[in-house]
Amino acid sequence: MEPDNVIELDDARHAWAEEARRAISPEDWARYRGAIAEIFEALGMDLDTPGTRDTPERFLRALYDATSGYAGDAKLLTAFPAEGAGGHVVEGPIAFAALCEHHALPFVGHAHVGYVAGDRIIGISKLTRLVRLFARRFTVQERLAAQIGDTLVSMIDPAGVAVCIEASHLCTQMRGVEEHSRTVTTYWRGSFESDAELRREFLQLVRG
Repeated sequence: MEPDNVIELDDARHAWAEEARRAISPEDWARYRGAIAEIFEALGMDLDTPGTRDTPERFLRALYDATSGYAGDAKLLTAFPAEGAGGHVVEGPIAFAALCEHHALPFVGHAHVGYVAGDRIIGISKLTRLVRLFARRFTVQERLAAQIGDTLVSMIDPAGVAVCIEASHLCTQMRGVEEHSRTVTTYWRGSFESDAELRREFLQLVRG
């Protein structure tokens, strides 16, 4: 049961929270599985072994699960009055795995999300939900940080929002330059854009 002071957000204005159905008919699923099997065989996989016979089905299921963020998350539609809350909230590291839209290979890392409260706050677990909502899609790291920050703004209209993402990309580790580096992205809104001291404090908390 929700607390008495819960605020229900208007889901008509928040497409990210609408529970979208991703229904795939059995016929279409079988067709997709067959296409994947054909590709795997063309690349050299022997699908007639105990370990690989069900690989196309497992791969398709894994992709479906890894892109569940397209279905939205209605549990993000609640907030609470700030009731005099001061300072800023920082949550992290929040682990995530996403699929790069350029090569459909994973990038894996951690996000830190911070905000300075306005009239509303949200439960800490909602920040984790927010990260994973957008991470479970085909995306790029820069867009992921922006979507997290902009959606938090639309949820509770805070005075400021900060997002820091650090991730390793398999598309650079498994192909191309084969570089095992990490990429850091930051995103600022509101008071974090104008206040260098606030940004410094957030980054100190992240690095600590």
